[in-house]
Amino acid sequence: MQPDLIRLSVIQLAPGADKAANIAQARALIEAAVAQDRPDLIALPEIWTCLGGDRATKFAAAEILPAPGDTGGAAYEFLRAMARTHHIHLHGGSIGELAGDRLFNTTVVFDPTGTEIARYRKIHLFDITTPDGQGYRESAIYGAGDHIVTFKIGTTTIGLTICYDMRFPELYLALRRAGADIIMVPAAFTLQTGKDHWEVLLRARAIETQCWIAAPACTGTHYDGSNEPRVTYGNALIADPWGIVTARCPDGPGFVTARIDLARAARYRADMPVLDHRRLV
Repeated sequence: MQPDLIRLSVIQLAPGADKAANIAQARALIEAAVAQDRPDLIALPEIWTCLGGDRATKFAAAEILPAPGDTGGAAYEFLRAMARTHHIHLHGGSIGELAGDRLFNTTVVFDPTGTEIARYRKIHLFDITTPDGQGYRESAIYGAGDHIVTFKIGTTTIGLTICYDMRFPELYLALRRAGADIIMVPAAFTLQTGKDHWEVLLRARAIETQCWIAAPACTGTHYDGSNEPRVTYGNALIADPWGIVTARCPDGPGFVTARIDLARAARYRADMPVLDHRRLV
């Protein structure tokens, strides 16, 4: 890996409530990305281990996350093994973290030795009604995180967010101020909001922060606890610090890879130092 270049792959999954099947799908796509594109960093989407099902299903699929270095559950150990086997940094999207009688929507990141190097709990919870009248109440099952998290690959700082977080630019500004060069946005974005807001919001966050944005995504239809169909938008993408989409997944499971040129961000920041010009926040 060159110091100012990172090859980054974002994965697009079509998960359901079957955790073992979801892990098998993730394994196949990670291995395909490694074989085809030889990335330095691979990222999975939001809550890919169990999308859909009722409350009991979500709790059964969740895992108690171990202290770094200790043994974890099936998804945690899968991520660790993939990072170590393929000698990559692996951003685990997010999985259900079991913490007592509640869950958190949590990202874990592993380095090429299989060592956990970052853990982030989603701060903003998706409690909304979509234009078609479907209601989502993430806070009914998940607790909210309360701090920002970054990690490093060499000298590159990478910030962590999850899905609905993208609607809150103050979080992205805080990550930029913490030194972020790339900001990760694993998502399971709804079709109803995604068709109008997904790309607009991601490109805006890239432009505002002058960071690369990497957004792995879930796609397809899954079913909630009432057997109601829920459709995710897909369109996993990578956007550069000028807000240009440089890679995008087509429909269905797959992956795309982009070369992250960190020197490009440095040029944009030097020519238009918006962070230095901020007055109100």
